[in-house]
Amino acid sequence: MTNSRMNPKVDGFLSKTKQWREEFEKLRMIILDCQLTEELKWGKPCYSFQGSNIVLIHGFKEYCALLLFKGALLQDANGILVQQTENVQAGRQIRFTDVREIVEMETLLKTYIHEAIEVEKAGLEVNFKKNTEFVIPEELQNKFDEIPAFKTALESLTPGRQRAYILHFSQPKQSKTRASRVEKWLQQILNGKGLND
Repeated sequence: MTNSRMNPKVDGFLSKTKQWREEFEKLRMIILDCQLTEELKWGKPCYSFQGSNIVLIHGFKEYCALLLFKGALLQDANGILVQQTENVQAGRQIRFTDVREIVEMETLLKTYIHEAIEVEKAGLEVNFKKNTEFVIPEELQNKFDEIPAFKTALESLTPGRQRAYILHFSQPKQSKTRASRVEKWLQQILNGKGLND
């Protein structure tokens, strides 16, 4: 591996990183050995193959992780892939709490990364749940009945934006909170904007 494959933006990210720096640097070397292109996306080191995202490095309070974008399609013979939440459909993490774990797993990590590259080369896609398969909370349905243009506006958003709203509205346990969320985001949806726009 040559230093020319290292992206200066990732150097900058690592220089500012306090927690997980040693782990990130080791993961970076392992991933670059797999001949992927290094970029900084969503403020994180991201690695792609012929323009398609393969793996991302990210850190949390309790652990750092490799996120394999199409991890759900990998064999996972070693049972190390973690589905971050029940709503994550494609991505899977491999989590670490210490650089020694990464060093011990280097060969295995490369195997998983190479399998992820092969999934991409084969053009395999994750079969995402359709938005119609998500349960529409009663409070959202009530607002649709009250303002039909609201339903039309939500349905005109991209599938990902629709899904984000439906999940956001469904999360609270109390009806009052769900209704409040629908009300809060009503105008944003009518304006054709996503939850994070």
